[in-house]
Amino acid sequence: MLLNGLAEHAMAIRLADVPADGLESARHALLDTVGVTLAGAGEDCARILARASAPMATGPATLFASNATISPLDAALINGTAAHALDFDDCSNTMGGHPSAPIVPALFALAEREKASGAAMLEAYVTGFEVETKLGRAVNFTHYEKGWHPTSTLGTFGAAAACARLLDLDREKFATALAIAASMASGLKANFGTMTKPYHVGHAARNGLLAALLAAEGMSANLAALEDGQGFFNVYNGAGNFDAEKLFAGFAAPLDLIEPGVAFKRHPCCASTHPALDALMQIMSEQRLGADRIKSIRSWTHPRRLKHTNRPNPKSGLDAKFSVQYVLARAALDGAVSLDHFSDAAIRDTRVRTFMERIEAAPHPDAVMDTTEHFFADVRVTTTDGAVFDAHVDRPLGRDRDHPLPPGALERKFRDCAAIVLAPPAVSALEAAILSLETQKSVAEIGRLIREGLRLDQPLHRAG
Repeated sequence: MLLNGLAEHAMAIRLADVPADGLESARHALLDTVGVTLAGAGEDCARILARASAPMATGPATLFASNATISPLDAALINGTAAHALDFDDCSNTMGGHPSAPIVPALFALAEREKASGAAMLEAYVTGFEVETKLGRAVNFTHYEKGWHPTSTLGTFGAAAACARLLDLDREKFATALAIAASMASGLKANFGTMTKPYHVGHAARNGLLAALLAAEGMSANLAALEDGQGFFNVYNGAGNFDAEKLFAGFAAPLDLIEPGVAFKRHPCCASTHPALDALMQIMSEQRLGADRIKSIRSWTHPRRLKHTNRPNPKSGLDAKFSVQYVLARAALDGAVSLDHFSDAAIRDTRVRTFMERIEAAPHPDAVMDTTEHFFADVRVTTTDGAVFDAHVDRPLGRDRDHPLPPGALERKFRDCAAIVLAPPAVSALEAAILSLETQKSVAEIGRLIREGLRLDQPLHRAG
């Protein structure tokens, strides 16, 4: 049974065997996820969930951007939604989605309950990341193109594997947790551009945690839930549209954290818009162009990426995160794309709407569908005086080890995000704690740093 094998492979991962560059990637991914979760905690989707869940069960888990502690399941749900609320969290080329947001909130909540060490949490995170990304190899890109949201469907498995590892489940219970997760995996791309997309991630985090807890308590499940005729592979992808052998080929050799690595976001919008954004910003920087000199912009991206980003008339701030036309207009007019560009008020800016009429997005004529190389873009800018400038980006900055973010950019991003809700001393202490996670005796102490470090003017979720 595939799940027995997957559990065995996952349980064999040891922190002591993870190379230094893999550990660095894991620490950076955790830092990045905590930062965007803190920043996303004030978004409507997270606050709606908190209200809908009230009264929440008390417990040992931190509600991010709050001085309250709640049950681990509630924390995984709300913090998981906050982690993806800004669409600023990390990505994975292999998974076809966002790997850390479904795992970290579930794992953080469980680690607080278990009073687990930072090293145990780090090992569990690496395990969950490897499981969900190798599942991605087996099912993508058919899975993605059918309309499933891999961040949520595959993320449920990642969260379950990470939590099963932290609970130190035996092979049978570990495999059972994954089998339970197979019945809990969900999320449709039809809801991209709405609050339900980040809710997918909270749902996945909670379901993954719950699957591990249920298995630990003795819940049964079909250990053939992947390959069964009515199992995950056949139901979600369809016969002949998956490759189970890819699940184990090269498992943890190398870890997906290392190759292709974690994709860290430079811009707070859908990753499918980033190649065109980087190409436009490159042209504007090299040619010293201002928006007043731009007559037209044309971008060509992979049709897989364009399918959900060709939105010339976004209806909301969330919708605008998926509009390549909107983000290119913002970059041209403001020189960058920032968090405050995605409020509902910001997208109604007539200056931006007028400029968007100069932008055309099209599928790249040379694109092929059977490839993982689909994060490229060509951009052409024509100026008011007739000059034409072209730029090609094969992958945006941050997408992999060969295209890293500028030095220090990830840490600055964390500080900017965390500073929305935490006082400066707490931001520094939290950064230091996460970047030395394997030396931390208790993850619960990191939760305390968050709860006690709130800015005095920060109104979110205050208890009492």
